[in-house]
Amino acid sequence: MDIKQIADALVEGCREGRAKENLDHLYAPDAVSVEAQDMQGQGRETKGLEAIKGKHDWWDSAMEVTGSSVSDPMLHGDDRFAIIFEAQGTEKASGRAFDMKEVGVYHVRDGKIVREEFFY
Repeated sequence: MDIKQIADALVEGCREGRAKENLDHLYAPDAVSVEAQDMQGQGRETKGLEAIKGKHDWWDSAMEVTGSSVSDPMLHGDDRFAIIFEAQGTEKASGRAFDMKEVGVYHVRDGKIVREEFFY
């Protein structure tokens, strides 16, 4: 897959609720995910596909999303792309509502996502 196909598949999966399924198809086994800040007391970096799946599991168990949107991908050369995510919902434990917007920057090598970085 080239970068446009990878970016389009990621966006399509997010829009259709298949973000976690996409991990096995689009990510390298040693991919790294980097958050802008430490949200769970585990540090900002998550290393490896299984650990990134764990981040998705945590989000699904901790947040109830009531609305979301995902922009079309913005390509940057042949090795990076960015996507804008917006979501609204409620933190399950506290009942606190959230309205978030973040940019995800994805680095691609050898046809797989090897790094994702989130800015919010």
